[in-house]
Amino acid sequence: MKAIYFLLAIGLSTGVGFAQEEEDVFQSINTPPTINLNEEEESEEVKPKKKKRKKNVYYGIKTRKQFTKSGYGDKEVLELFSVLKEHQDKNPYIRDYYWFDYQKRSIRKGGKFDPSKGALLHGPYTKRRGDVVIEQGIYFLGAKHGRWTKHDKYNILVDKEKYYKGWPKESLVSYYDQDKEKIKELIPVEYGENEGNYYYFADNGMVAVRGEYKFGSKVGKWVEYYKNSTRSKRIIQYPDDPFDEETKPYIWREYNRRGKLIYENKKKST
Repeated sequence: MKAIYFLLAIGLSTGVGFAQEEEDVFQSINTPPTINLNEEEESEEVKPKKKKRKKNVYYGIKTRKQFTKSGYGDKEVLELFSVLKEHQDKNPYIRDYYWFDYQKRSIRKGGKFDPSKGALLHGPYTKRRGDVVIEQGIYFLGAKHGRWTKHDKYNILVDKEKYYKGWPKESLVSYYDQDKEKIKELIPVEYGENEGNYYYFADNGMVAVRGEYKFGSKVGKWVEYYKNSTRSKRIIQYPDDPFDEETKPYIWREYNRRGKLIYENKKKST
C-alpha cells in the first residue's frame, strides 16, 4: 500500500503550457513536485536548465517507439507513442489503462492484458489526422498522466483533461493524518461526477472498501473487507447499468472471518 500513498501524496504536476509539461515528462519519478490533488495550479517558475535526457527514456524507464496508421489521404490517422521495453506491473488501483496489442497493431483500453502479447504505453502520445494534432498527452505505465488535449479536424480545442498517473485531477482524497501520508478515502471525480474506482482504506493502510462509479452512480460489486485481512466481509451488488433505476442494490454474499460463506442471495449476480 505504500505505493498508493506515494502516488497520491506527491500530487499532480503543474504548468501553464503543454510544451512545459512535455518537458517535465523527462524528469525522474524520484523527484516529483509535492502538490496535493485538490490544490490549484500554480504559476510556472523559472527552473534551471535540465540535462539532456536519454533517448527513449521517460521517467527513468526505457521504452521503444511504436505507431499505428489507418485511413487514406486527408483522412489518414497516425498515432505516435512509446511502450515499455521491459514489462512492469501497472497500478492495480487504476481502472483505465492502455496497452498496445502486437497482434492487432492497435491501442487497447483495459481488457485482459497479457505481457507476452502486448506492452503498456509509457511516454508521450500524439494522434494526428493529416497535418492536425487531434489528441496529445502522456502515459505513465499504461495510465494517462499530465495534461491531455483533443482538437477537431479544424484544430479547435474540444477537450482538456488533467491526470496524475491515472487519477483524474478532480478526484477527492481524505487522509488520517495532517501530513497527508495515510490515505483514508479516494473518491474518483471526472467532469464533476463520480467516475472510476473508489477506495476506502483502514488506518493500517489496507483496503477496507472498494467499488466503481459510472456517471455518478455505484455499479457492479462493492466489496467490504475485514480489518487486517484481505478476506471479504460483505459483497453488495449494484446495477451494472448506471441508468438502471428499477434494479435495487442488495447484499449478495457475506463471509465470516475464516472466509466461510454465511449468507448468499440467490439472485443472479453478474
